[in-house]
Amino acid sequence: MVNGRTNVGRRLARSRLGRLLALTSSALLLAAGASLAAPGAAQPAAALGNGLAPTPQMGFNDWNAYGCNVSESLIKSTALAMHNNGMQAAGYNYVNIDDCWMTHTRDSSGRLVPDPSKFPDGIKGTADYVHSLGLKLGIYEDAGTATCAGYPGSLGHETTDAASFASWGVDYLKYDNCNNNGVPGQTRYTTMRDALAATGRPILYSLCNWGQENVWTWGAGVGNSWRTTGDINASYSSMLSIFHSNVGLAAYAGPGHWNDPDMLEVGNGSLTDTEARTEFSLWSEMAAPLIAGTNIASASSSTLSIYTNSRVIAVDQDSLGKQGTMVSSAGGLDVMAKPLSNGDVSVALFNESGSTATISTTAAAVGKSGASSYTLTDLWSGATSTTAGAISASVPAHGTVMYRVAGGSSTTTPPPAGGGALHAVGAGKCLDVPNSSTTAGTQVQIWDCSGGANQSWTRTSSGQLAVYSGSSQMCLDAYNNQTSPGTKVEIWSCNGGANQQWSVNSNGTVTGTQSGLCLDVTGASTANGALAELWTCNGGSNQQWTLG
Repeated sequence: MVNGRTNVGRRLARSRLGRLLALTSSALLLAAGASLAAPGAAQPAAALGNGLAPTPQMGFNDWNAYGCNVSESLIKSTALAMHNNGMQAAGYNYVNIDDCWMTHTRDSSGRLVPDPSKFPDGIKGTADYVHSLGLKLGIYEDAGTATCAGYPGSLGHETTDAASFASWGVDYLKYDNCNNNGVPGQTRYTTMRDALAATGRPILYSLCNWGQENVWTWGAGVGNSWRTTGDINASYSSMLSIFHSNVGLAAYAGPGHWNDPDMLEVGNGSLTDTEARTEFSLWSEMAAPLIAGTNIASASSSTLSIYTNSRVIAVDQDSLGKQGTMVSSAGGLDVMAKPLSNGDVSVALFNESGSTATISTTAAAVGKSGASSYTLTDLWSGATSTTAGAISASVPAHGTVMYRVAGGSSTTTPPPAGGGALHAVGAGKCLDVPNSSTTAGTQVQIWDCSGGANQSWTRTSSGQLAVYSGSSQMCLDAYNNQTSPGTKVEIWSCNGGANQQWSVNSNGTVTGTQSGLCLDVTGASTANGALAELWTCNGGSNQQWTLG
């Protein structure tokens, strides 16, 4: 934790008061026990079309390192450091101010007032300096009555505030979600979208609503990126949890509209260099915005070498605009693949576990074919090698090895894993939808294999397990986006949510991408009607499945 009490206050504001208010609009869904992935929202909205963020935005934000201690001098010194230390040359072009930059009251005309002690030259003067270095300036506001730190919010003042931002030369708006009075997020964020557009100034619009209200299903038509999760902190466990939540949402990302798993903590907190490289690798593989959240002016050479690795950045910034997807995940050993514009594929081998492990896949599994050999470039070391198809590495605990795979031809997504009955090995039965129900929320069970449509599961290219077809199609779903052992597994309308992403693994397990937990027959029962749930992977026969 940085800056003691101020940082604590902001986190509490978000996690307790702000989020309680923001959840009001979805309370009826929660009370009904509905999955957070709303029915009928399977397709993302059309992209915003403001011409910004054709690749994920790159830059700096002061909050993670400085909390409320933002100032003109900090922003200027950071911009100058980025200009001189190679970050600007590597593609980082936004220097973003977070909360606490303004006074606690508006002026007599209802306009926001930059704090004159923190910003003696105002936001305009700060922007002019940042622009003089060839960089762009971002600012923070909130889609509620007050920001998370208690300064004036923009709810009800959108037109006035957007005009101020434009007049000051602002290029980027991070728009938070505290104190929102229960007004639906889509309404609040769309109002500011329209206000920004009316100014005529191109302002990249970053929605920071913490992944609520299935923002990925409507965010593309409203902003250039949207937060898919709560706040990150500088720990491995936080990074891992956020990765699990974001990795299954690839279907919603693309040029001009990106899933945002929050700012980078590289250089902060308890993250080791290995873990920092993992965060940077995974964020790049997921085509996430790369927003540095550390003290740039005092960053170590190791930290800067991570932030400026051109080979990894090229994966994030690839013009094809595909977010990487999970190919396999067994026992915390993950394989991700991301197709690239020149036909190469980026492969990330991520070891979630606490000890060194070998992670292996194949060129075919990651979507490459048609060559007798492939070239592998290690994106961290720069070393190259060739392979006939095997892709493997010894990966340290919490580490990630990234390869760029060249040669042959490629598909835009890894091939689907097929379909058929999902056999519960321990019980000798099949995963079954009771009574062939098509009702969302029906918990699945095991039953004698019958070959019925209610026992026929298809693995989609985006990692879902679908049952039935056409207008009746449903997907295997972890109830209410929960990630704890004992969470029921149900059917729900297919919507691309992270709680509907599954890995069918070579070791016989089926794991939830969001939770990392195993599909499990409750109590290791072998009886007809025994219910399925999520449980900690333990190698039991009740967690062994075959598909086909």
